[in-house]
Amino acid sequence: MLRRGGVVLLVVVVVLGLLAARCDGKKVSSFVGTYGVNYGRIADNLPPPTEVVKLLRMARIKNVKIYDADHTVLDAFRGSGLNLVIAVTNGEVKDIAASPAKAMDWLNENVQPYYPSTRIVGITVGNEVLGGADAGLAEALIGAVVNIHDALKMLGLATKIELTTPHSEAVFANSYPPSACVFRDDLMVYLKPLLDFFSKTGAPFYVNAYPFLAYMSDPAHIDVNYALFKPNAGIYDAKTRLRYDNMFEAQVDAAYFALEAAGYPEMEVRVAETGWASAGDATEAGADPANARAYNFNLRKRLFLRKGTPYRPGRVAKAYIFALFNENLKPGPTTERHYGLFKPDGSVSIDLGFKGLVPSSSSPSSSIISFKVHLLIVLFLLVVFVLFRHG
Repeated sequence: MLRRGGVVLLVVVVVLGLLAARCDGKKVSSFVGTYGVNYGRIADNLPPPTEVVKLLRMARIKNVKIYDADHTVLDAFRGSGLNLVIAVTNGEVKDIAASPAKAMDWLNENVQPYYPSTRIVGITVGNEVLGGADAGLAEALIGAVVNIHDALKMLGLATKIELTTPHSEAVFANSYPPSACVFRDDLMVYLKPLLDFFSKTGAPFYVNAYPFLAYMSDPAHIDVNYALFKPNAGIYDAKTRLRYDNMFEAQVDAAYFALEAAGYPEMEVRVAETGWASAGDATEAGADPANARAYNFNLRKRLFLRKGTPYRPGRVAKAYIFALFNENLKPGPTTERHYGLFKPDGSVSIDLGFKGLVPSSSSPSSSIISFKVHLLIVLFLLVVFVLFRHG
């Protein structure tokens, strides 16, 4: 009897051990569902991060990406249950690439004091580095990625925190039609080691995809309805015999084709940024509230279908929207300051059905009406009380 019990106990221990080993090696999901938002903060009039957390919970937005590792944000996200991706800024990339110790210092300062109560699920190293004017920064990118990864591994976090770098569409030589998309030859010296590394770690390829920017650059030849997910003739890719009825999916598939041509057919594409400006200069075609609402509303509806693209139907499309707020200190043309789903006071800028921190329709007249309604209610209750008492 004891022998049989010992065997049973041994089997249970072995099974539990195997399960524990499997769970320990499993990567934590860095993106829940299909919809996320970029929380940019180049502004001097935004709500404090604690209020932003309330706003995100009200909007039921689970995935959030920031462009640095600001400690007030990291503190505010403690215990929130929200997934947060933080960033090594472009200004920090060269130092971290030059020294593994700097990578460990960065993690000890920006991750260790907060994780896991702050759900840091990802780190982006740089933003749109390749294709820019700084060749030294491009050369340093792979070194910074490797050093951060090695430091995460030493801390036992390499399978818990995803490591990536977002690219602009400047990394592509061409993107139309989607099947013709390839990476620029002059950038492959930087891209090849990055893609090799990320293919080993299982990280996705992050691209900033903006149908708005494509339309704005050539409004005479691009149907705005194609960019906005509205009914249109679409485009036909003769090589693959695939038809596209919206530019967003065409841009995502273009990235898949470029990866395949470079030898990485299994790598997932995710969108690190996409959005549409609600205001712009006279030269910025299509930047208006109606188009911004149409794009964001239709994109959100499309993402919530949890389906793939025409070329990768088995890969669910995922995207971070740009951006949570209008940012009044962003340099450049007017559009740069008008991508927000919300205004700086937390009221709704682009109406997608979200509730803001304050009502968007608040005005002196509505306040007066509200006061009159409350006054009438008080008077009515007073009359009822008097009648009841003397009845």
